[in-house]
Amino acid sequence: MNTRLFRDTSSNVSVVFTDQGKPPKTTNNTDEKVYGNEDIDSSAPDKPLDVGEHYVVRRPDGSLHPAIIIQSRRNDDEGYFDYYVHYEGYDRRLDEWVQRERVMTTQQFDQDWKDDQQSRTMNLLLNQTDRKITRNQKRKHCEVYHHQKRNISEDDTDPTSAALEEEHEALTKVKYIDRIQIGRYEIDTWYFSPYPEEYGKQSKLWICEYCLKYMRLEKTFRYHMSECIFRQPPGKEIYRKNSIAIWEVDGKDHKIYCQNLCLLAKLFLDHKTLFFDVEPFLFYILCEVDKHGSHLVGYFSKEKESPDGYNVACILTLPPYQRQGYGKLLIAFSYELSKLEEVVGSPEKPLSDLGRLSYHSYWSWVILEILRDLRGIISIKKISQMTSITEGDITATLNSMGMVKYWKGEHVICTTPQLISLLINSSHFKKPRLVVDTSSLQWFPPKKAQVNVIKK
Repeated sequence: MNTRLFRDTSSNVSVVFTDQGKPPKTTNNTDEKVYGNEDIDSSAPDKPLDVGEHYVVRRPDGSLHPAIIIQSRRNDDEGYFDYYVHYEGYDRRLDEWVQRERVMTTQQFDQDWKDDQQSRTMNLLLNQTDRKITRNQKRKHCEVYHHQKRNISEDDTDPTSAALEEEHEALTKVKYIDRIQIGRYEIDTWYFSPYPEEYGKQSKLWICEYCLKYMRLEKTFRYHMSECIFRQPPGKEIYRKNSIAIWEVDGKDHKIYCQNLCLLAKLFLDHKTLFFDVEPFLFYILCEVDKHGSHLVGYFSKEKESPDGYNVACILTLPPYQRQGYGKLLIAFSYELSKLEEVVGSPEKPLSDLGRLSYHSYWSWVILEILRDLRGIISIKKISQMTSITEGDITATLNSMGMVKYWKGEHVICTTPQLISLLINSSHFKKPRLVVDTSSLQWFPPKKAQVNVIKK
């Protein structure tokens, strides 16, 4: 079970979200950390543990999990080493620095993983023998816990892309910024972000939620907030519905703001590579608006001219606002822009795991809504024209729902009203919480540059 944490510093409450969609847990002490004491060697010797070796580490929720030590650093204040660990079988966003007392060094373990509907329970059998996980246990662990392969179309990469991916992982392996303070939220970060070195090695950064300026010290942050004149994103407001607003920001006109936005986003996106070359992009900033100003919720970016037909280059909802419908609202908004441009579009690949889930859910809902009200025959091409979703994305979505067949050299939709009704009424394809009110959208496609042809 993956866990993500953020803290509402205005109310001194921590909120834990689990990837199984269970109700959040709250604690009344933002500094409280419960790891448990049983079976842990709490000694803190000067000699560091071995980088690259496998151990058992106690996670923030108190559970034990096999992990590999990626890097160590000496904690001069405490007189011992901290360790940057990767929990095997989990996404890199859960990598973290841990204190020596959370790493088990005198235990050997075996485990049995049991599935119980949406939750997983891990039972660790500990023996007092060796300090490291044996090779045989490592092999068994990999066999049981290895990630399921993603869609083949996303995993098949050429040698050049594979080399770039390997280089990316090496450069971004260690995350130094553990958390950020933005607005009233203190948020645990997920990934490395290439902030300038004097900022990138800080364990915490303070970020202005209006202009996105980043700072190392809280006192600097407090002074800045008293002086900052901004209360909303730059650019043009193009959508307002109740307390929800969206701004269009040109990377060429507001370069520093967009670069800061990209650095912030990289803390929560693994494969994002755009940081400084923001001029060819437009950014659509989603905010919650109240009497104090416009509070950053999320955004998506898109190329002004995409030769590959992408209508989204990068998309993010900040952790405190996830699972509230904002992600699908941003997705829907990107397609509304595509409809006005009279083009079909698709998000740039690869998508994150959370991004894939959101897009698949949105595509499924849109397609099922059309098929539910259908009277007669409809083609995949027609659905694409109606929704601005590419035929490839529509075909893949229909296929995942068992509603497409390959017949006489082409894909055809094959379904029944009963199947459509069953899927619509399931929890997986329910209507999004937030939908775009097109009457509140004030936006017109940019005029295409005209090329004058001189006839001889």
